[in-house]
Amino acid sequence: MYQPIGSQNVGITSCVNFDGNTNVNITTNVDAKGRMINNDAGSGNTLSFHDIHYTVQYKEGIFKKAEKTILKGISGVFKPGLNAIMGPTGSGKTTLLDILAARKDISGLTGRVLINGKPLPSDFRHISGYVVENDVAMATLTVRENLTFSAALRLPSSVNKKEREQRVHDVIQELGLQDCADTKIGNEYIRGVSGGEKKRTCVGMELIIKPGILFLDEPTTGLDASTAVSIMRSLEELTRGGHTIIFSIHQPRYQIYRLFDTLHLLSRGETVYHGATTDVLEFFKDNGYVRQEQDNPADFLLDSIHQNQAGAARIPNTTKAGAAGGGSSILNGVNIHDTEEMEPCQPQVLLSECFKKSDYYSHVATEADAMYEKFKFEEATKQTYNYRTSVFTQFRHIGKRAFLNVIRNPRTTIQQAVTAIVFSIIMGTLYFQIGGAPANAIQDRVGALFLIVMQGNFFNMNTLETFIAERFIFLHESRSGFYRTSAFFLGKLFCDLLPLRAVIIFLYATVSYWIIGFKTEFMAYLIFTGNLVVTAWSTAALFVLIGTFGDNIFDVLPIIGLTNIIMVLFGGFLININSPVPWLAWLKWFSIVRYSYNTVLANELSGQVFCNPFPDNSTCEFGDVYLGQQGIDSSARSMWMNEIALIYERYENDGALATAKNDENIPQFSYVSYGYDKSDNPWQANDDR
Repeated sequence: MYQPIGSQNVGITSCVNFDGNTNVNITTNVDAKGRMINNDAGSGNTLSFHDIHYTVQYKEGIFKKAEKTILKGISGVFKPGLNAIMGPTGSGKTTLLDILAARKDISGLTGRVLINGKPLPSDFRHISGYVVENDVAMATLTVRENLTFSAALRLPSSVNKKEREQRVHDVIQELGLQDCADTKIGNEYIRGVSGGEKKRTCVGMELIIKPGILFLDEPTTGLDASTAVSIMRSLEELTRGGHTIIFSIHQPRYQIYRLFDTLHLLSRGETVYHGATTDVLEFFKDNGYVRQEQDNPADFLLDSIHQNQAGAARIPNTTKAGAAGGGSSILNGVNIHDTEEMEPCQPQVLLSECFKKSDYYSHVATEADAMYEKFKFEEATKQTYNYRTSVFTQFRHIGKRAFLNVIRNPRTTIQQAVTAIVFSIIMGTLYFQIGGAPANAIQDRVGALFLIVMQGNFFNMNTLETFIAERFIFLHESRSGFYRTSAFFLGKLFCDLLPLRAVIIFLYATVSYWIIGFKTEFMAYLIFTGNLVVTAWSTAALFVLIGTFGDNIFDVLPIIGLTNIIMVLFGGFLININSPVPWLAWLKWFSIVRYSYNTVLANELSGQVFCNPFPDNSTCEFGDVYLGQQGIDSSARSMWMNEIALIYERYENDGALATAKNDENIPQFSYVSYGYDKSDNPWQANDDR
């Protein structure tokens, strides 16, 4: 499809296990600039799928598990052009698309997917394009900046900066984005581009690598009719360059439907029709469903499927299909009705069964078998996928994007800063220039310090919201090979979370400290502020980790609430840390509040003596005595140990987060047959931890 530009082809080897004991070693050509090369020059890439079955497990009650079959024996061939997957809601469109794009969990998956008669290369997700249903472009970046980000991370180092800029320019021209190239994508708070321009930007981020195959999930969702037609026409233009475009779509208008080259209809996980779009109405007519002239073909097809599922009677068509249609039906140059009469299915028979008995199915089966015959067995070797760019390059570009995101979206930052200052003033007013009388000196200081530490934790709640908002962007980009998981979190950590937390907490700590009137020693102030900053970092890491357990903030709020309650209860203020029964005492080691509270308490009370004013100064309270009663060591070593514990918890949370993202939320993929052994999974070869 694409020819190399000034470089030789590079073979990418994949290892796929079939039937539990046979390994396959196939080389798929990719040029030095990351583009898939078809062996047959100029013919494009053909994707074939053979007997795909997919089942999922779900809970039925508290303890019982059940299985549900999503796809049942799906086969077909998609050639260069517009290939549509259609069907009613719940028919398995997106599931099939994800399987073809190597983005579905291998659990419960059987069957084979081939490209040009060969197994998918192990990095297929990274060298093919995939546009998700919900737009994932960064809202605070411009169209050009989003495309540049994709080019910087997905093109190999052999492509220099000038060539990358030219690639971005070509994509902008190709998709008609010239007028909005320097406009921000936008969101509910930032005015940006239109829905159609946003969708074209997401398509452009995939076209940067010039993929041989482009997948799109519901590309017209959320767009008005005119914009949807414009998007599909842009995709149709791409097919003229040899692209194979495969997409799921629900119920398109006629102007979109007529652009389709190949149509795959699904109903309850089974194929109702697969073949040329021009022949599908003839197939339905042969089986008793006749379209009225005023009906949109897509609406008619879905309505007919619904009727068939409900067991509605059909009008039998006993005449020859060619005569009934006013002419012969041609499928890929072959008149399939020249020699025999089509017998319509009985009304109670599902259309999926009718399709299996038709000449259309025979033709598709012949094509699929021909693709499968190209398959050759070779000695197995495992191939690891090397990212196009280094960790440092990925960190640099992710960090730059995170920094731009912060400074271009100041609403959240300003809101947090104002909230911190207001709360500091309220605290300062309540404990203004706290006194030294023994009756309340220690009690007031202890209460003020605990409130400051606890509220400092609550200021980090928005970290959870920020992470969840970018979660889908991270999932999509990491699956598509933009960057390693470690590079993303390091870039996000050092260019967003850490500096932003530090600025907010610095303002909060400074205003509170001097208004309340804690120790006047500058070193004590530095220890106080530094401790709160490290506490904020640790809490932010914990909240982000918890954010991985849900798709939205409402899923994880109960966990956040429970975690905060445990940390506060075992923080050392509400109950003496030595009081809990032994089987609960261990929880204190997991309380971030405890480590922080112990440090600021020791910093403030160590060496302090509070006595009544002269001449009645016989009653005194000693800070060190109170610390001893609470079981708090006020030595410098102990305070540093608290800080080390906070830092350790932060990195432990970050490590757990990276592992959770790699192991759970981003499942590994392969294409398998019965008897698949997960230990041979080639997709796990490059899991970055």
